[in-house]
Amino acid sequence: MHKLCFRFIPPASFTATQPYFPREHAPSGLKCKRQGRSLLTALLGMVIGLSVTAGFAQTPPSKVAAPADNVTHLQNFPVIEFRRYPIPTGERTQFAKYFDDYFPMAFEQSGAIAFGQFLERGDNNFTWIRGFHTYNDRAVDEAAFYYGPVWQEVRNRINAMLPGEDDNVLLLHPLHPGTAIPVLPIVDPVREPHGATGVVVAQIFAVKKDQIRVFARQAANVFARYRTAGAHQAGILVTLDEPINNFPILPFRTDGPYLVWLGILKNNRMLETKFEPVQKTALRQFSADSLLRKAPELLILDPTHRSRLRWLSQWNR
Repeated sequence: MHKLCFRFIPPASFTATQPYFPREHAPSGLKCKRQGRSLLTALLGMVIGLSVTAGFAQTPPSKVAAPADNVTHLQNFPVIEFRRYPIPTGERTQFAKYFDDYFPMAFEQSGAIAFGQFLERGDNNFTWIRGFHTYNDRAVDEAAFYYGPVWQEVRNRINAMLPGEDDNVLLLHPLHPGTAIPVLPIVDPVREPHGATGVVVAQIFAVKKDQIRVFARQAANVFARYRTAGAHQAGILVTLDEPINNFPILPFRTDGPYLVWLGILKNNRMLETKFEPVQKTALRQFSADSLLRKAPELLILDPTHRSRLRWLSQWNR
């Protein structure tokens, strides 16, 4: 049986020049401490192993919580940036791979959320949507990310693919609490081996000053028709007016107001046969509307492999 004994060594006594003793030549007190530590480690490992094994034994596979149950703590991100980056020709796929592997989780560790990231059709833009709990948190979270270890390590490689000025950014918030962007569960690499699926649609309306609420009421029937056509509404957002940029190295547009409608479609067939006919009819209505400063812009966005915003299988039912 091992004899348990301990010798307290104050932290200050440990120095870079403290000698290392091989086990067979260690002073007796140090040998005893190592033996005690080894036994305690073994006992602790047995306890943890038994606990984990018991936990698995008590949770049959059919009882495992659905992925959506795991995002209840990721709520309330009403300050939103809608970011569009023009990427040099031939480099967007590579940029998306870097982005997916490096940034969403690191960004979320700073306290913010990456709602989703996309390849924009018809253009070479990379688009992503991120959110913050408050406007003050925007400055804190962005500083934590951009001065943090992940960005500092890879920024030269990423910046080489980005434009010199990053100014095509809309600062937004939900039209009302019921139109906030949901935080969908993270892409499961086992259950979703092919990554995110579906098509995300963003329609951007340049609304005349002080007419956002009026336009939103008039557009509500069009958005309802989008949902009837199969679109899963993912948010209705409007410009967040902030007189001062609290993280000035990342500018945002001040030429609003804008209203942005977000929807998720199952596939190209739903896009082409159900959504687009409704959207084209609605476009005539919007074009005749005196509340807009210019024609609406429609973005068709393909989710990247790890985008949270995507079509979920449970919506097929």
